Amino acid sequence: MLNIRFIFKMLGAMFIIETLFMLVALGVAIFYEGSDVRPFAYSCAILFGVGLAFFLFGLRANEHNAGRREGMLIVTLTWALLSFFGALPFYLGGYINHMAGAYFETMSGFTTTGSSVISDVEALPRGILFWRSLIQWQGGMGVIVFAVALLPMIGEGASQMFNAESSGITHERFRPRITQVAKRLWGIYVFITALLVVLLWLGPMDLFDAICHAMTAIATGGFSTKNASIAYWNSPYIEYVLSLFMCIGATNMTLVYFFLNGKFSKLYKDEEVRWFYAIVLIATLITAIWIYTNGMVDGIEAAFRNALFVVTTLISTTGYATANYIPWGPFFWMIALLLMVICGCAGSTCGGFKTGRFAILMKHLLNAFKGQTHPHAILPVRFNQQAVPLDVVNRILAFTVVYIALIVVTCLLLMMDGVAFDESIGAAVTCMGNVGPGLGTCGAAGNFSAYSPESQWLLSFIMMTGRLEIFTVLTILLPGFWKQ
Repeated sequence: MLNIRFIFKMLGAMFIIETLFMLVALGVAIFYEGSDVRPFAYSCAILFGVGLAFFLFGLRANEHNAGRREGMLIVTLTWALLSFFGALPFYLGGYINHMAGAYFETMSGFTTTGSSVISDVEALPRGILFWRSLIQWQGGMGVIVFAVALLPMIGEGASQMFNAESSGITHERFRPRITQVAKRLWGIYVFITALLVVLLWLGPMDLFDAICHAMTAIATGGFSTKNASIAYWNSPYIEYVLSLFMCIGATNMTLVYFFLNGKFSKLYKDEEVRWFYAIVLIATLITAIWIYTNGMVDGIEAAFRNALFVVTTLISTTGYATANYIPWGPFFWMIALLLMVICGCAGSTCGGFKTGRFAILMKHLLNAFKGQTHPHAILPVRFNQQAVPLDVVNRILAFTVVYIALIVVTCLLLMMDGVAFDESIGAAVTCMGNVGPGLGTCGAAGNFSAYSPESQWLLSFIMMTGRLEIFTVLTILLPGFWKQ
């Protein structure tokens, strides 16, 4: 039987932890004397009250009876319910006038998607702007990973929750227990964020904007405090710095940790990392040549910088904007869609399909062609100089089929709701991959405010499903999950 009390206990604990984060946003609102003080105060009270009630109900839960099913439920319900409670400041303050939009905005934050329904972010008070950045920063490393790092009460259920959220291709991990892994990952995450704050503050950004953008850049989220996003500053320095740190955010955080501790070879010897940076380089060069030869920018350096930033912000699923890529034409739109599907590395703050899966699929495809010539040959897929087990290849193939199927179904449902064909493709791909900008009115210069509440609820579900690697969410919808 499901350990219901343990599920309530963990949900309550995470709601209480989230109250602490919301109190920080409340402090920012009080400091700037904004109109968002009362909405944050009410939201904190509601979130803490529900969290305390849940925690007390599950206080005597036996964590030794918690297994994988409990972990999957806790992860999914945490993302779904925290997005509801996190939406309260937007809704109660009247900054978003319907709950579907407020939930979409918050889910976009926690999943680090970066899509928005707000047309004028500069009209928002500072507390709300800070909250948008903070929820992306939390979501980047993962709310559950954060809880695992702080809550020793999780006990044996820690690995179940950690694995449920960080499913996918595995890399070399640390030797200690899961809680120590989570603490070290969060430690490096905080360090990199602080470093980026300093670098942005040295440029044209003030301290508030530097903090907000550092949180959303390293989380590969993309929420900005300006309507024009990064283009507001018109600063090559800012663009190059953010391009570098978006790439860091899209790299496996475990490997980043090893790199900063002097184990450089672990990073550059990793095959997924090499594939990722090769794709970034090739896509940047092709895009730079395309926009320069077609007269869309002035100068070679500007062409390279614009191409680098747009390619990086798309493949890292960040979604910042310096240039509106829609006028770059269908040729680049196809490149953009491919980047939005491939995305960053496993174990990073990115969503999406992941470069490692893409590389293994390409190798498997090549082996299929070789098998036509040598039908009796044994051709294992090798990744990082090791043979990939057949069951892993099969899981990746299954993941690919479901990933594409969800995009197709989402496109059909959006078109039934009146969304144009190209926009529905862009919206489905960008929300499934947690990228942010799509095509058409939801492109780099637009948002999702014109979408109906029904479409916003649908895309919120798709964002969460994509962020949790599909199977974690969809498995609990199957009847077999609930059978004892």
